[in-house]
Amino acid sequence: MKITLLGTGTPTPSLKRASSGYLIEIGDDRIVMDHGPGSHHRLIESGTRAVDVSHVFLSHLHYDHCMEYPRLVLQRWDMGADLIPDLQVYGPSPLARMTEQLFSEDGVWGPDIRARISHQGSIDVFEFRGGVPPRKWPAPRVREVHAGDVVETNRWKVTVGTATHVQPYLECLAFRVESEEGTLVYSGDSGGVPDDIIELSRGCDVLVHMCHYFSGTEPTPIYREACGNHVDCARIAREADVGTLVLTHVLEQIDQPGVRERIVKEIRDIYDGNVIWGEDLMEIPIGAPRMAKME
Repeated sequence: MKITLLGTGTPTPSLKRASSGYLIEIGDDRIVMDHGPGSHHRLIESGTRAVDVSHVFLSHLHYDHCMEYPRLVLQRWDMGADLIPDLQVYGPSPLARMTEQLFSEDGVWGPDIRARISHQGSIDVFEFRGGVPPRKWPAPRVREVHAGDVVETNRWKVTVGTATHVQPYLECLAFRVESEEGTLVYSGDSGGVPDDIIELSRGCDVLVHMCHYFSGTEPTPIYREACGNHVDCARIAREADVGTLVLTHVLEQIDQPGVRERIVKEIRDIYDGNVIWGEDLMEIPIGAPRMAKME
């Protein structure tokens, strides 16, 4: 079991950090969690193709977490040539309606899809890739999930939790992934030190958590509740007794020499597990031995 950080940035445009996106590998399954701007390019850079992805989980529908969902669906459908199973997609409401609006015959990408199904040149390419006409319409299998739901296969289980972010305007989720190899929690975008995130993360091997602000620099108290800070990250990791804390969703203001090191040190003053400053394309094994606790 392994996670690759595809995008560790924010909505702010960046050539260094793509927006939120993560690839989890368990056996033959390739699970994408969130797919913001730039993360599909990182997916390709990681050596994984769209056709390799079997499942998608979206934590919430802010554009920096889902803008490249259409790209993943369309490239997987186009390259897959009807030879691979439908993509399985999970996320909050109104994901089903959004998917319909994107990919139905009268949806945003309907004219593109119709041309690829009907034009003889596209049919020729489809057959060259191994497809047999008539080509099927793309049909991602969407299931809207909510806190408390469980998605399970014979290799892994995902438990859905609540993230504290921009409710009630968006339903915001977090995910706990468990397999025989270990346990990973991706908290989506979550601020403060919420009990829900602590309980979801309890005893996990790796917690991937947003580190948006240096503590005390948040523009307002409301913003801190929605996006948190590095001290909040440390408190969650300590209270949940996680093995490794991975910091992500990093603003440019704190992604600076000296500031990074200070943040990690101050987190380590509170939490005595492993701390990783996340970078795009970083690969992290799940279930690695824990470091001995510092006295």
